[in-house]
Amino acid sequence: MPFDLLINNISKYIHLDEAERDIFMSHLKPIQIKRKQFTLNEGEICRNSVFVTNGCLRGFTVDKNGIEHVLSFAPLGWWIADMYSLISQKPGILNIEALEDTEGIILSKTNQEKLYHEVPKFERFFRILTENSLVANQQRIVDNMSLTAEERYGIFCKRYPTLIDYLPQKQIASYIGVTPEFFSRMRSSLIKKK
Repeated sequence: MPFDLLINNISKYIHLDEAERDIFMSHLKPIQIKRKQFTLNEGEICRNSVFVTNGCLRGFTVDKNGIEHVLSFAPLGWWIADMYSLISQKPGILNIEALEDTEGIILSKTNQEKLYHEVPKFERFFRILTENSLVANQQRIVDNMSLTAEERYGIFCKRYPTLIDYLPQKQIASYIGVTPEFFSRMRSSLIKKK
């Protein structure tokens, strides 16, 4: 079942025949991650991408004052990795942590490279994922510089609709770049406006 979710995700971009699916599946490894367990720590080299089949992961950094800054969430059906580190194979800046007991499928960088040779259409698939990630990250930077906190929260709600009522408010506040106190006041104000 978890592999079906991944195959459906891939089939949005490329078509795999049965032999290609079998090759792909041979390069994957299921993983179970306990709540608060890390799949990657800042300073480590990212050697895997994780596709979430149940639960939720988050990617974040910690500044010199110990404040966490959430860069991304990976709920059901999303991929996550430290893209800088995965591509460059240099130490990364992200921590990736399970927000709850989470299940996923790991594809190592090594196996991803093998796939490019064995099933060349995977180059297209991962190029599309990387391009989509680049576009989303650039848009997020622009939004953080030019939009109000309320507007950024609206974008968060559209991007992660399943997480709005699930995540602790401090996680959402960190993602949109405000303090938990400010977020709480802003959210109360938004609820009163409705």
